[in-house]
Formats: sequence, C-alpha cells, structure tokens
Amino acid sequence: MIASGLSLAHGREVAFCWRAARVPSFPHLHEEPPVVSTILIKNAAWIVAWDAETGGHCYLADADIAFEGDRVTFVGHGYGGRADQEIDGSGLCVLPGLIDIHSHPMSEPMAKGFGDDAGNPSLGLSGLYDYMPVLNPDAAGMRACAEVAYCELLLSGVTTLVDLSVPYDGWIELFAQSGLRGCVAPMNRSARWFTRNGHVVEYAWAEDGGRAAFQAALDVVDQALNHRSGRMSAMMTPSQIDTCTPDLLRDNLAAARERDIPLQIHAAQSMVEFAEITRRHGVTPIQWLDSQGILGPSTIVAHAIFLDSHSWIRWGTAEDLGRLADSGSGVAHCPNVFVRHGMLLEHFRAYRRAGVTLGIGTDTFPHNMLEEMRLAAQLGRVASPQLEIVSTAEVFEAATLGGARLLGREDIGRLTVGAKADLLLVDAEHPAMKPLRDPLRSLINSAADRAVKHVYVDGERVVDDGRVVNLDYAAAAEAVSQARLRAEAKVPELDWAGRQASELSPLSLPLKN
Repeated sequence: MIASGLSLAHGREVAFCWRAARVPSFPHLHEEPPVVSTILIKNAAWIVAWDAETGGHCYLADADIAFEGDRVTFVGHGYGGRADQEIDGSGLCVLPGLIDIHSHPMSEPMAKGFGDDAGNPSLGLSGLYDYMPVLNPDAAGMRACAEVAYCELLLSGVTTLVDLSVPYDGWIELFAQSGLRGCVAPMNRSARWFTRNGHVVEYAWAEDGGRAAFQAALDVVDQALNHRSGRMSAMMTPSQIDTCTPDLLRDNLAAARERDIPLQIHAAQSMVEFAEITRRHGVTPIQWLDSQGILGPSTIVAHAIFLDSHSWIRWGTAEDLGRLADSGSGVAHCPNVFVRHGMLLEHFRAYRRAGVTLGIGTDTFPHNMLEEMRLAAQLGRVASPQLEIVSTAEVFEAATLGGARLLGREDIGRLTVGAKADLLLVDAEHPAMKPLRDPLRSLINSAADRAVKHVYVDGERVVDDGRVVNLDYAAAAEAVSQARLRAEAKVPELDWAGRQASELSPLSLPLKN
C-alpha cells in the first residue's frame, strides 16, 4: 500500500508519498506477514509539524496526522486515505517526541529529597564529591530507580532517551520493556574520586587503567546495537574528563568510530574539575579534549559550563566556545541539577550563536523533560549579559531537533512523512493549558506533564491517558523508597567524616516530637 502525505515546502503544501516497509511473504515458511495498521489523528487542534522550507518546526491548526506501523505517513489537511483507527484530535495538540540527551536513571531517583539542597562550599558548591558517592543503590535499587526514571520521562513526553548508567544485569531488557527509544551509554572510567577532608578531591586509579570497565561497556554497546527491538542504539561514554586516562579516552573514541556511534563525556562541569585539569595539563578541559582529538562532530560534551569565558573563571584565554563550535561538538545542557547548586551555563544563546548544537537532558531528579525545558529558557535569560529572551521555540528546538542532530538522526524530533512515529498528544482542554493561544508556551511554561495525555514510540502507545503502559510506576517508586532506606544505613561507612544521612542532608524543617 502507498499512503499519500503532505509536507510544507516553498510556502505551500506539497503532496508526496511514503511507502511503508513490508516484510516479504514466504508461503513455504507458513508465516503470515505482520499486520501494520494505520492510525489517524483527525482534525487535531494543533500540530507541531516540520517545515522543509525553513528547516524548523511550525504550527498547523485543525490538521491531520497519520502513521502506519512505525512511520508517519501524512501530516497536513484533508487526509483521504484509509484508517484502521481514527482518533478525534479536536481537543489535542500533537508534538514530536522529546529527546533527552543526558540522564542517569539507575541512581538519581533515589537522591530525591537528599540532594536537593546539597552542595559543599569548599568544593565549588558541587554535590559530586561528598554527596553523590555516599548514597548508592544496590542491585534491586538500580532497577527500581531506572524504572521510576523511565516512567517519569515518558510521562513528560520523552520518546528517545540517552541513558548514562554503569552496566548492570537486565539493563537493556528493562530499557526495551519501557517502550522508549533507547540509546545505551555505559559509563567507563580509570579512576573514582573521593575526599578525605571535605575540601580536597583525590583520585583512586584502577591498576588496569579502566580496561575491565571499558570492555564491560563495549559488551553492552554491542548487545544494544544488535537488540531485537530495533529501538536500541548506543554511544561510547568515558565517564568524566578527570577520571579517564588519555589511553582510555582514545580507546573509547576508536570504538565509537569503528561502530559509527557518538561519544559523550562529562567535561567543564565543576570548578574542582577545571582546577584539576589545568593543574595536570596547563590548559582548560575543553582545550585538553581538543588536543587529544576527542572533540568532533560525533562528540557530545556533557554540561560544558565552565568554559574559559565563564564569569567564575579567571583564565588567560577565551577560546573554549570557539573550539567547541569549530570542531562540530555538541553540548548536553542540563540546567536543573546545576542551578540547584547555584551554577549556570553562560549563556544558552551564546552557544547557539557560536554554532554549537545544544540538546537538553534531565541528568538527575526530577526526570521531567518539560520542567527542564522551562528552566533552560528562564535561566538562559538570567545568565545572558544582554537583555534578551531565550525563546520557548529555541528550547523546544534543542529538545527535539538538537537532540536528533547530536544522535546523527533525521527521522526523530520532527513530524514529517517518513519520520518515526514518535509523538506526544497533549490535552488542549486541560485547564492548565488555557487560555490556549500558543500551545508550546502553555505546555512548557505552565502545564508541563500535567497535560500530557498519550505518548507513542514507533507507533505504539506507551503512555495511555496519563498512565505508563509497560511499567508499574507506583510499585517501582515504592521499591526505590525501600532501596533508599538500605542505602542510608550505609552512609556513615562511605562519608569521609562518618556522618549519618540526617547530618549530611537535614530535613527542611525540624521534626518535633
């Protein structure tokens, strides 16, 4: 069957076709080809569609969108083809699925309520060095944390997720079960950081230079790339610039190039790291990555906040942003976890103007992509040295097209014929969306996940009327609570000063008897 479709080009709608992929028939095998149904969303109040002329998103009002199997077959007005299922779109806004380019599902949900106000002034206000290492999930806790994060991301409209985790049993299968389009990013490193006194960070280096961790990561990457779901991809992820030897970085890069997949690394994420890299090498973190050949069109730098142009930095150059742009490297921008500790990327629009592709990531709790996007817009205005507005449209582009570019894909992050059927349906009648003058502004700046009604990935509904279809959110959340109690009991053994969890992170208000 050939399904007709419309695309926006040269200021008008132009008809063209998408032929859905079919499995060939082999009667002698006595197997029936899979049934591929067409779903039509008719007369949607609003559709955020792809405009081929401008190379960006645009609005369509009172329009139709159809998808057959895992592909969009029509976007426009007046769909005339067949439909196996028709959805009344009059009370719906249809958006391309969001792409979370950087998140840590296996551990971060457990830090909710613990790391919110945490930050050590003696370590640049970061929570990385004496808070993060002491609250560790056990095996059951890792799975529960990941399940909670997957649920929260789906409920906030994420359809593609880059999951930066340490490999654990059952990771890929749980990821696939969620229904998300998954990019597995197994972290590997040569050292772990620690502090003995709360103001000096030290590094414990593995005798093998991180070879075992690298091999474990490679095994997971190759499993993901060959996964039967067809929704799994992968990237190489040397954990942090300061915890990897040059050899480990080069090996990760070679593995990424051999497999034609991206590489992502945490860099320029703290004042401690900036000081450590300049002490070791005499250049900034970004300059050192560049000198090692790590920067490039397939490299994503996670955070990239503390460049040599940042107001907290006093350094003899101002070239980091230009090096990122000239190399074609992208940046994973995760504002929430940093503003929690008083840190800001300076500034969103400057990176865009320089030509750096920005994607949006949730990083840590809450795993809510829409709230992360709101923060990106608001903080981008605060951090700018000029009086200017970082627009909702710019942030939405980063969370869709930006993420797709960083993953090297043109079939996600947009709604056009031939793209993957990854989309979210927003309740246009939800009170928090009204008055509905501008759907994206209402959703991102006001309603957020409260108005997300349905989510589709590969044409399959994975959120149904605000409920995650394939995972048990409530049960997973309870399992995280139990894992948290087990982890808190071990905090004094891991904290450099032997403190209880209640001392490290007191309750917001005193508990009265």
